[in-house]
Amino acid sequence: MKRVLFAAAFIVGVAAITPGANAQTNYPWCAQYSGGSAGGGTNCGFTTYEQCAATVFGIGGFCNRNTQYVPPPGPHPAPRQKWRGN
Repeated sequence: MKRVLFAAAFIVGVAAITPGANAQTNYPWCAQYSGGSAGGGTNCGFTTYEQCAATVFGIGGFCNRNTQYVPPPGPHPAPRQKWRGN
């Protein structure tokens, strides 16, 4: 019985000091949904413009950059250039 209690206390202790996962809470693109005279909602949960545009397509609205977005620290890859063949 003492071993079980010790094991449980050990697991709880390790779980308490282990840092949790940090989810990204802000994203660079926001969808502004049209809502007629009542106004629409806002969803700033898109990593790309294409994701945002696909969401508002057919239901009305538009996408714009999130003015509150703060990119995560560290080096960021340069944007890739799209190749257009002639």
